[in-house]
Amino acid sequence: MAYTYEYPRPGCSVDIVVFGIHQHSSDTPELQVLLVERRNDPFKGWHALPGGYVNATDEGDKGEDIEAAAYRELMEETGIRPARLEQVCTMGKPERHPLHRVISVVYTAFVRLADHKVVAGDDAKEASWSSVRDALSTKGLAFDHNEMLRAAYERLCLKVRHEPIGLDLMPPAFPLSNLRALYEAILMRKLDHASFRQSILATNILKEAAMHGDVRLYRFNTRAYDEAAREGLFLRL
Repeated sequence: MAYTYEYPRPGCSVDIVVFGIHQHSSDTPELQVLLVERRNDPFKGWHALPGGYVNATDEGDKGEDIEAAAYRELMEETGIRPARLEQVCTMGKPERHPLHRVISVVYTAFVRLADHKVVAGDDAKEASWSSVRDALSTKGLAFDHNEMLRAAYERLCLKVRHEPIGLDLMPPAFPLSNLRALYEAILMRKLDHASFRQSILATNILKEAAMHGDVRLYRFNTRAYDEAAREGLFLRL
């Protein structure tokens, strides 16, 4: 006989905060987040983060891995699959879902928009990129997804100070100003040119590449980049 618990079991879901960089025609990049429009109640018609329930144990089946559920839900609702997901936090307030008790595990990813075609599916009526600045300034997301977005964004801002970024987001060779613009888009503020140059070059994750006219181009030193990804670094930003 299978053992059963006397206590009610809460539902388990996953929600995914996918950040991307949008390059405007003005060459000023903007940090964006992938949102879906909900097809069904609760919060029908509201914008939300992509996500859904983890498949529970079925007869003869041990159920679904939580991270696998995050990849599956993201693919089903938006058509994209990032190379890597990182767990951010768990949301478990009793009242966070209007119908029943649901605990959600929140993941995040950072992708280059040009590499991913967004296609809405499953219970997502639409899927599109939105400005993170605008999304953070409104409380118009379903459930507690505003809290999830803020937690993921704060993690991203901390991460860029202690981990290298840009290897999958920048072209093979680039001017330092373009890398600085990436950091400015994430932090949503201007950085001092000289201080950024001194701080980023001190990490040794960049190598001089070539000259493009009067502009020096750089490329990533992959060995130093990988080492910094493992051991960490510190940038004064």
